[in-house]
Amino acid sequence: MAADSSDHAGPDRASDVGERLALALSQAGMQRMIARVLAAFLFSDRESVTAADLGAQLGASAGAVSGAITMLRTVALIEQVPAPGSRRAHYRMRPDAWATLMSGQNAIIGTMREIGDAGLAVVPEGGPAAVRLREMRDFYAYMLDELPELLERWRRSRADGG
Repeated sequence: MAADSSDHAGPDRASDVGERLALALSQAGMQRMIARVLAAFLFSDRESVTAADLGAQLGASAGAVSGAITMLRTVALIEQVPAPGSRRAHYRMRPDAWATLMSGQNAIIGTMREIGDAGLAVVPEGGPAAVRLREMRDFYAYMLDELPELLERWRRSRADGG
């Protein structure tokens, strides 16, 4: 059965799905404005956008958008790009943004593993705290070992057209 035009995403439907994504991210712990700005980047049909573009699209203040942009740049999901002839800063989703984000998590994962080790050194060996800390340490050690290969497989699949 052929799809009719109502099956295709339009600006309103994309906005609805973007807001749904922002809600899911905020329910998972991301600050709401950061989630909304990230969703706006993901659903934008333009190669780059300005903070003013985002503010107008989201009905948000310049300060709220600026803070969200700063956070998304800090975690390497977006980057500033040149825009010849424009006086405003332009931003875009980074190529390979998701793998870059997860690669950056390696430092946090390593720190959590180290904290687990340090915690095990200061709590009674057989107590409940030791059980919880050992599980935390072992989980993060496992993730630290597995994540680089997982990311490499992801990048290979993308290079192979996957």
